[in-house]
Amino acid sequence: MRRYALPLALVLAGMAWLLATHGFAHGRSEGGLLGLIALGIAAAGILRPETAMEVEALAPLIAIVGCDGSGKSTLSADMLARLGDKGRVASCYLGLGSGDLGERIKRWPLVGRAVEARLARKAAQARSAEARIPGLPTALVIFGFSLLRRRRFKKMLALRRQGVAVITDRYPQIEVPGFYDGPGLSAAKPGNAFIAWLARRERRMYEWMASFRPDVVIRLNIDLETAHLRKPDHKLASLAAKVEVTPKLRFNGAPIVDLDSRRPYAEMRDAAMRVASSAAPQMSAAA
Repeated sequence: MRRYALPLALVLAGMAWLLATHGFAHGRSEGGLLGLIALGIAAAGILRPETAMEVEALAPLIAIVGCDGSGKSTLSADMLARLGDKGRVASCYLGLGSGDLGERIKRWPLVGRAVEARLARKAAQARSAEARIPGLPTALVIFGFSLLRRRRFKKMLALRRQGVAVITDRYPQIEVPGFYDGPGLSAAKPGNAFIAWLARRERRMYEWMASFRPDVVIRLNIDLETAHLRKPDHKLASLAAKVEVTPKLRFNGAPIVDLDSRRPYAEMRDAAMRVASSAAPQMSAAA
């Protein structure tokens, strides 16, 4: 039953999303059906929090973090290509992919832009400490994305247990809720007891993931002007918040090496390769 937990939860979250957009188009109330969905989740017992694991020997992990536009994805892919032996080194994406999903929704005929704008407003409300999480549909969708992150994280752990060193694009953290790969339901106030329960389960999930400290975190620093120049489609306020938070994250005490992503890319890449070789000899051997 446990192997079906994630797909079932994602389906339920997707149903909530569809119901929310359907209600937007037709003005109908979905409260009763959403209540049944919530009860189904609880009855199935699929939201069990992860438990702390004993210390185990794992292959090296290097996490690449930074604001949008700092070059995380490009650098992780380039480092993997240069390290060569893909049987010993792998790259894993630990983000949500919600931005790409929003862009796909925008391309829906007729209603795409309106639906995406409504979902973006609800997501922004969920990130505000002064606001309330805007209803059960939004909470289920956010929780569904967190389950997707946990599945990616478990796949990454499986590689490390097999002796494969890993480079990650992004890494979960619990210091800043609501965005920047933190728990999505811990920033705004829950609207009811069930959403509060979901938020507690989600936070435990993130605490479990964050308990696995990377061997080193490569933090790519960038200023707001450069980030917006590279990502002109991103909201300026969102980029500003990420630029401000980036130097404050500590990732559970993991060693952190700061690189300036405004430098010529080749210089930044070579510096990152030296960090990898120093922190993870296995990667040096593969290069």
